[in-house]
Amino acid sequence: MKRRTLLRNMGGLLLTAPLAGRSIITGSKPALRIAHLTDIHLKDKWDAPRRFIKCLHHVQAQSPKVDLVLNGGDVVFDMNKENMDTINAQWKLMKDTLAADCSLPVHYTLGNHDIWWNEDDKGQAIYGKKYSMDKLGLSSPYYSFNKGGWKFIILDSVHLDIDNTWYIGKLGDEQMNWLKTELENTPATTPVLVMTHIPILSATNLIEDDTVNRWTLLGGDMMTDNAKIIRLFYQHPNVKLCLSGHIHLRDKVVYNNVTYLCNGAVSGAWWEGNKRETAPGYGLIDLYADGTFTEAYVNY
Repeated sequence: MKRRTLLRNMGGLLLTAPLAGRSIITGSKPALRIAHLTDIHLKDKWDAPRRFIKCLHHVQAQSPKVDLVLNGGDVVFDMNKENMDTINAQWKLMKDTLAADCSLPVHYTLGNHDIWWNEDDKGQAIYGKKYSMDKLGLSSPYYSFNKGGWKFIILDSVHLDIDNTWYIGKLGDEQMNWLKTELENTPATTPVLVMTHIPILSATNLIEDDTVNRWTLLGGDMMTDNAKIIRLFYQHPNVKLCLSGHIHLRDKVVYNNVTYLCNGAVSGAWWEGNKRETAPGYGLIDLYADGTFTEAYVNY
């Protein structure tokens, strides 16, 4: 993607074409440029390491430069279906690749493939989310930080279902209460970006291969407590943008003035080309000081 920027003084206004030929008129100055990389599924197979390095180089070649990376989860291929030697090798590959080919700060959320739920291993200390959290340097699976005048809230969207055999998308009561407090303690003038792995709201689940009008949403495909989350966001109009992955498809839903972006997948169809019509790629987002933003999906 070639990025062209046209700056022109117009009585205090700034005319820009910030992303993919899209034009906006804004009087606000740029705050941050974000790359949203999700569903990398790194493994030493399918030429994935070389392709991931290509993606990292593509991100770092953007102009203006990217300030930070938001990693939307599913960092490695799978924590559930591999033995520990393979799991250790996947995480070492990720660590070594980032050390050698990424100079940008990276903030993570956990995906369903980053959690060790093998029934035979429940007694081990690293069972569940602890292994990946240790690898990513996370003391909590949900957290927040401030940068460039924006607040970033990183949520933990993946939990065991009530039968403890598979995952479901939700926040749960404890994290929901934390989110309420976090938003209440955020000044109304501070714009907020939220990142999850599983989408809070997405239209991608309405598209089915070779099936018409099924439209049964599984609990692992979208947040099951999204009505509560959306009502909470409605009470805080400074929530501007929510990023997710998980589905490997790209869509954009605007509801109650909040934009929900499901930003495809770096791995595409798990390193086997496009997932339906969505090519392997990443989200590129320019955040502005007044809470506005521009965004595009970039095929690297």
